[in-house]
Amino acid sequence: MRAVVQRVTGARVEVPSTGSGQAREVVGEIGTGLVVLLGVTHDDTTGAAERLAAKIWTLRILRDEKSASDLDAAILVVSQFTLYGDARKGRRPTWTAAAPGPVAEPLYDHFCATLRSLGATVAEGVFGADMAISLTNDGPTTLLLEV
Repeated sequence: MRAVVQRVTGARVEVPSTGSGQAREVVGEIGTGLVVLLGVTHDDTTGAAERLAAKIWTLRILRDEKSASDLDAAILVVSQFTLYGDARKGRRPTWTAAAPGPVAEPLYDHFCATLRSLGATVAEGVFGADMAISLTNDGPTTLLLEV
């Protein structure tokens, strides 16, 4: 399981609205906190999801070396299968290391549920959707975590 964790002063995720045209609907939004882009691979487990969630919840990367748990900062979680893209050969990445939806989605859901059980306020994208994410990176502070 991989996560790109970004400290933000605000973030939102939008998906196409069910109506016609180019309209988009906000499905998740936070103020100061963390954005987590989460990738799942084939051999990930619920235990890995729990360890990563606990790590992110207590990671001291907010201002004054505080964690999200210290400040009750919100976390926006977005599924990101492209974190397991492989572009070492040629010009077209392969996605074979990314777990398929039926494997990845329950682990994504478990990760979010674990954060909530730890006390986090969690906003989410829509798994597998075409999403537009906007954020203001604070610092900038961005980390890549892997369990």
